[in-house]
Amino acid sequence: MIGTMRLFLSIVFLAAAVSATAGEKKVIQPKEFAPGAPFSPGILVDGTLYVAGQTGTDLKTKQRPEEFEAEVKTCLENIGIILREAKMDYKDVVQVQVFLTDMELFSRMNAVYTTFFKEQRPVRATVGVAKLVGTARIEILVTAHK
Repeated sequence: MIGTMRLFLSIVFLAAAVSATAGEKKVIQPKEFAPGAPFSPGILVDGTLYVAGQTGTDLKTKQRPEEFEAEVKTCLENIGIILREAKMDYKDVVQVQVFLTDMELFSRMNAVYTTFFKEQRPVRATVGVAKLVGTARIEILVTAHK
C-alpha cells in the first residue's frame, strides 16, 4: 500500500513538473537583431518557432537592396538567422506567409524562394498588400517545428 502511494505521488509530482514547463515561451533574440524593437524576432513554444515578419533590410546597414531579388534573399537570410538561433533550419519550416506590394513580383519572388525551400516545401500563402513598412516590397513570416 505504501509503495503504491509513493508511486502515485511520484507520478503526480512528475506530471506537475511537466505541465509547469509545457507551453513556456522562450524569446529568440539573435545578436544580429538589435534589442529594443517593439516585438521579438521569434518565440519558441513546445518545439514550435513563430518568426516575426521580416523584410529585406540588411541588419548591419539598415538599408534595403535596390534589386528585388536581393531584397527577397536578404529577407530569407534574416529568417535563417532566427531559425539557427532556435537550432532549426529551413527544413523545419512548416508554414510561410508572404506579403508583396506588387503581385507582378510573384514569379521573381518564387525564383529566390525556391533556392531556400528545395524539397518538401512548407505550406504557403502569398498576399498582395498596398503598403509595407518603409520602402519594403516584401515581408515574410514563418512557423517552424522541430
